[in-house]
Amino acid sequence: MSFINVVLILAFLFFVGSVFGWCLEVLFRRFFTAKKWINPGFLTGPYLPLYGFGLAGLFGISRIPLNTGMVWLDAVLIILIMGAVMTLIEYIAGLIFIKGMKIKLWDYSDRWGNIQGIICPLFSLFWLLVSAAFYFIIDTPVLGAVTWFTSNIWFAFFVGIFFGVLFVDLGHSLHLATRIKKFADAHGIVVHYEKFKETLREKREEAKEKVGFAFPLAKMGEFKEQLASAKAKFTARMGRKKHTAPATSTNSSNSAEATNLTAPTNSSNPAAASETPALPSEPNSTESDNIPVPSDTRTSPAIVTNPSTPSKASAAPDRSATGLASNETTEADKK
Repeated sequence: MSFINVVLILAFLFFVGSVFGWCLEVLFRRFFTAKKWINPGFLTGPYLPLYGFGLAGLFGISRIPLNTGMVWLDAVLIILIMGAVMTLIEYIAGLIFIKGMKIKLWDYSDRWGNIQGIICPLFSLFWLLVSAAFYFIIDTPVLGAVTWFTSNIWFAFFVGIFFGVLFVDLGHSLHLATRIKKFADAHGIVVHYEKFKETLREKREEAKEKVGFAFPLAKMGEFKEQLASAKAKFTARMGRKKHTAPATSTNSSNSAEATNLTAPTNSSNPAAASETPALPSEPNSTESDNIPVPSDTRTSPAIVTNPSTPSKASAAPDRSATGLASNETTEADKK
């Protein structure tokens, strides 16, 4: 078999596996997990490349010539290799998205024995069952489809159209992914892609808008709004964690200063006036940012004291207070 024929067969298997895998995921989510029709995966169209690579890999592994002398042992070994390869493909794909794009397409963190939330023993067992089903049931029909394809090479034209649409779709999805990655890099997080899409879906349902099945992120304005909302929530949450403890420690040191700034001046008592610091003369000063406010910092994180910022009132020169006291003393002497 020539190299061109091998490439065409692998492309055909990738096409079949991607489409049928997408159908399998849609039905699985509709009847077992989400209980609703959801377009799965990172891409927009009806295909999941993970299954395409998986089908091509399973077809190639099933052709490995094993001869241990026992047919059942040959089958067991092939199935074990298939399950291991499928788990490896799943792990590599998940790792690429998490490390390279800061996007988590699936999450097994709540599953026992998971590795980085990407793979887990339960789904490795599922891949073993899929491998066994392929070896005993699916392999023969797939081989028949490949034989038909090699006899009707004109169908490669439609396979080529499929890859053309796939690459355009990939470019569109990567454009959205770069925006998500920029936000995730700035805040040191990983975005759960399916939950992100579900949030947009819920917002549209609340607004009684039509929910798109194929294009859940089609509205760029809504996409930007969701990222901005997530950024604001994340910033507020991190601000509370960072400034709540320092604000508590600075309340005692700044309470006297806050009292002095708000206390009225008694002009009839020069000694008391000399003890009261003068108010800053700058009309646009921001001393209010440094005054501890006895309100709930969870709802107003912006007013939490920043211990790293020196207080303008405490840094004011002493000659202001001295000048105020001397002026009042002169007026008292005149009287």
